[in-house]
Amino acid sequence: MAPPPPASMPLSQRMMHLVQTLQFGWFVGHLTLLFCSLRYGLSYIFFKYYSRWARFSYRTAFVAAAATYGIVVYKAYRARARSGGRQQPGALALLGDENVQYLLMALVWLFSYQIPLALLPFTVYSVFHVATYTRANLIPTIQPPQQSGASPGGRPTTKSSPLADTIGRFVKEYYDASMTLVASLEIFLWFRVLFSALIFTRGSWILLAVYTVFVRARYSQSSFVQGAVGQGVDRVDAMLANQNTPPAAKQAWETVKRLGRQATDATDMNRFAGGQGQGMKKAQ
Repeated sequence: MAPPPPASMPLSQRMMHLVQTLQFGWFVGHLTLLFCSLRYGLSYIFFKYYSRWARFSYRTAFVAAAATYGIVVYKAYRARARSGGRQQPGALALLGDENVQYLLMALVWLFSYQIPLALLPFTVYSVFHVATYTRANLIPTIQPPQQSGASPGGRPTTKSSPLADTIGRFVKEYYDASMTLVASLEIFLWFRVLFSALIFTRGSWILLAVYTVFVRARYSQSSFVQGAVGQGVDRVDAMLANQNTPPAAKQAWETVKRLGRQATDATDMNRFAGGQGQGMKKAQ
């Protein structure tokens, strides 16, 4: 993330310098997503999720999501092009970039039928992105850090904003728990899409196939998704460990786990890509 403008500049020039960056557009996109998610959430609470404003808020939220992840993908591409020495990744490696995956899924949700749960993972990400940008860029631009004396080594020290410190503590304290929540929401969303497919909602089987590929990619890249899946499996194991559980149910569950492991091994893209999908940037 680019540093804030120099404190020696007037406030108007600092703000102008800030808003002219792509990073500010990224911030505005995440902020728009948050506002639209809140507006849609209110419509959902009052059972008006198919009203004109609800539909507008839902679609605009995913437009904003696609824009933010598009900016990140573009900036990464431009950085590689400017470096000159780094070859642009192939299609398979590009699809291994989490930002590309979320960009594509934002577009998929944008043109699919409404599923309110699909907004929640993007919303959680946006909360932390808005908080981080506000702390690192917006607050220092509006209120530059003040010098608070000199360190024992003779170097001047600066005092950061109390609000920035509070935001930093919030991000540090709740980041891991929120990423675990996102992983759980994405897994639960897969079952929601599966349910739509089982009742033959229009376009649901295609959506299920696309989202299954996305979740498989997330499982291979995210320790949070792996942990959420592991916790879910452990809970089902604990439930079926009861002596009153019918043997047929236990056998069916073991079959599901075996098929799941086989499907996971069969779709391990690192075997085909030679690991070229590894090391891509996390979603931003």
